[in-house]
Amino acid sequence: MGDSDEILKNLAKGFMPQEEMLEVPTKKSKLFIGMPKEISIQEKRVPLTPDAVALLSNYGHRIRTESGVGDAAKFSDNDYSEAGAEIMDTAKEVYKADLILKVEPPTIEELDLMQLNQTLISALQLPIQPKNFLKKLIDKKVTAIAYDFIKDEDGIYPIVRAMSEIAGTSAILIAAEHLSNNLGGQGQMFGGISGVSPTNVVVLGAGTVGEFAARSAMGLGATVQIFNNSIYNLRRIQDNIGQRISTSIIQPNVLLKALRRADVVIGAMRAADDGRTPLVVNENMVREMKPGSVIVDVSIDKGGCFETSEVTTHENPTFIKHDVIHYCVPNIASRVAKTASYALSNVFAPALLDAGEFGGIENTIRKYKGIQNGIYVYQGVLTNKYLAETFHLPYKDLQLLISHLL
Repeated sequence: MGDSDEILKNLAKGFMPQEEMLEVPTKKSKLFIGMPKEISIQEKRVPLTPDAVALLSNYGHRIRTESGVGDAAKFSDNDYSEAGAEIMDTAKEVYKADLILKVEPPTIEELDLMQLNQTLISALQLPIQPKNFLKKLIDKKVTAIAYDFIKDEDGIYPIVRAMSEIAGTSAILIAAEHLSNNLGGQGQMFGGISGVSPTNVVVLGAGTVGEFAARSAMGLGATVQIFNNSIYNLRRIQDNIGQRISTSIIQPNVLLKALRRADVVIGAMRAADDGRTPLVVNENMVREMKPGSVIVDVSIDKGGCFETSEVTTHENPTFIKHDVIHYCVPNIASRVAKTASYALSNVFAPALLDAGEFGGIENTIRKYKGIQNGIYVYQGVLTNKYLAETFHLPYKDLQLLISHLL
């Protein structure tokens, strides 16, 4: 009888109201974002357009910009003010924000304006950074995130891909301009017309830049030949484009024959592990090219893939060597600053909204591996092994630092 009573009691408990176990919601955070004016002469892009600022402002985030921040991309201070941004007269006031958002990495002078324990999101550009750049970030206990190394949920670098799409398409449009008489070219219309042979384009590289250069060239009616040392990448680019195109492994004799016929050559090789683009076209090969043909070396950001390449500027973009026009401007995307700024905003704005929903940048860092991939200094601790070895500085594993703080 005692056992029956116990059973009935337990059954009754099952029908009694029970305490519900609710998930503890993450406390949302309001971000304070500073967007200083870019001081690099070549940089015309902005990381957030006025539309993106309006979106963030509507969610309660605070955005502070420096006067003139969007002038080069044709966004006025009034555009930003109406979107909800605070417009400051000096960069010093902007650098008081918790999170600094830039396109170019900050200069040493800009780092002096940064506050303790800030978060910096910008490009990294390893080859041009002096050792004291890192030391200043470490001394100020900054968390520094290189946006060009952030991955999305598919393992893709979204900003690198967007800028590469722009660079590949722009390279063909630039080449088309320079084939014309008024810019010293052959006097040839890119693509050709009925009864006239099409433009011959050689693309070096089968990454995103190479793919979009090939797409644009074919869309204008050119014949395209792509060179790359990876059969996998050559197959991938054919699959992505959706039609058969001429592809080849980089073999000097085959490449030389293609260069002799080429009207346009696009350099779109990816950088090697040491950060330098493979040099695949030597000076003798350039000598063999047609007079008035055009080289656009998109890879000049990482050293270039032509022996004859020299860095040029947006103001003076070309030079002629061996009767071949060379266009070697780093940061081609800045040439179409408004389009590029919208592309940047399309990545940054949703990411910042998510950061607010997850309780701030720190919580977001701990939650998402893709963002962790871009961190090279975390709360003043160097976490990038390559940088540590290059500059002979101590570093710690990011995962260990994050797990220690959980």
